[in-house]
Amino acid sequence: HKPALIEASFFPALQGAKGKMSASDETSAIFLTDTPKQIKDKINKYAFSGGQQTVEEHRRLGANIDIDVSYQWLKFFLDDDDELARIGEEYASGRMLTGEIKAKLIDVLTDLVVSFQRRR
Repeated sequence: HKPALIEASFFPALQGAKGKMSASDETSAIFLTDTPKQIKDKINKYAFSGGQQTVEEHRRLGANIDIDVSYQWLKFFLDDDDELARIGEEYASGRMLTGEIKAKLIDVLTDLVVSFQRRR
């Protein structure tokens, strides 16, 4: 037998890389039992943003997609790599706003969770 190395990426808690997901903290993650309204509320309220403080600053400076939770989660859950690249470029440049990327994540996760719940 030869030794092996496995590299895995973990996605961050909704509050960002400094937080941790926990079943005891309902605001730290999206659960497979969450309703579409809970998913929307959690992402809009708790998902850490890499965007700027004001729309003007954001349009000028763009977002930091390396720390933005919505973008990090889309890297895991969005199947279309071309769309992910477009979103990353638009958001990092300031052409896409934080609310728009959160709305995309809400759509993707709601579809996934509702589909899982139906099959359950």
